[in-house]
Formats: sequence, structure tokens, C-alpha cells
Amino acid sequence: MTIELERHIDPALIPILEEVHDPEIPVLSIMDMGVVRSARILENVVQVTITPTYSGCPAMDVLGEDIINAFAKENIEAKVSLVLSPAWTTDWITPRGRKALEKYGIAAPLDEEADKEALLGGKKIVKCPQCGSTNTKMISQFGSTACKALFQCNDCLEPFDYFKCLK
Repeated sequence: MTIELERHIDPALIPILEEVHDPEIPVLSIMDMGVVRSARILENVVQVTITPTYSGCPAMDVLGEDIINAFAKENIEAKVSLVLSPAWTTDWITPRGRKALEKYGIAAPLDEEADKEALLGGKKIVKCPQCGSTNTKMISQFGSTACKALFQCNDCLEPFDYFKCLK
């Protein structure tokens, strides 16, 4: 089941939010990650609500500070709050974000069923972001962060992270 992301974002705030990048994957803006749930100006203060990629994500404090600092550069006061429900899902990563992940060397998440097949069934369906081959194997359930698995391409022999599907 896919949960649709309902966003309430003032269009004037989008350019600033697009300048804030995920501290763990710097090629992705927080807009591309889909973590921004709302951004509004209320009583001359920008109120930004974000959803962490998982509830214990250590990057959220840094991300909150980065958002506040991005608006401060524009002489705008901002406050950031977290909302945990509905939980973030990899479905919220934008198509542009998925392309950026792959260009950066991280395989983008598959759909939920394919993810299970790749991680538990050993099917060769995770595409190597270096050469495009699906002749890949999982090395470890965990890669550089808990939300990624470590894979290796059997053709080009390069190791790479695969961003696990989170629902």
C-alpha cells in the first residue's frame, strides 16, 4: 500500500528548501527526499514540518539546523518541527532524486515486492549504478547507513549501496 504524501508548501519557499541537502546523501535536497511535509509563513515566521526517513534518524537535528540556517541567510526566521505519522516512505523520493542517487553511485529503491526478492530471495534485480548490470549480489544487509544494503556488481566488480525500500 502506497501512502500519498500530502504537502502544504508555500511555492515561494521552495527555492530555499531545495538548497537544503540531506546530510548523509548530499546530492539530494530535502525536497527530492520528500521529507518536507509543509512549509508556511505564519506571523512572519516560516514554519517547516519534516518527516524523518526513519524515526531514529541521527541526521534530523542537523537537517533542522540546516533548514533554519538556509532561511536565516535570507533574513527569514524559521522553525522546524517533526511529524512521524504517516511514516516516510521511499515512494516519496522524487524521480529527480532517484536519478541523483544513481548518478551518485547509490542504487535507487525498488518497489516493496522486488525489494524483498533482492534482499531475501537473492534475485539479481538490483541494478549497478556504475555499469547498469543486474548481475549483482548482496554483500551485507547493511551498507553505509541502516537504510542501505551493500551490494557488489559481478560484472564491473564495484561495490555500491542500495537504498532499501521503506514503507
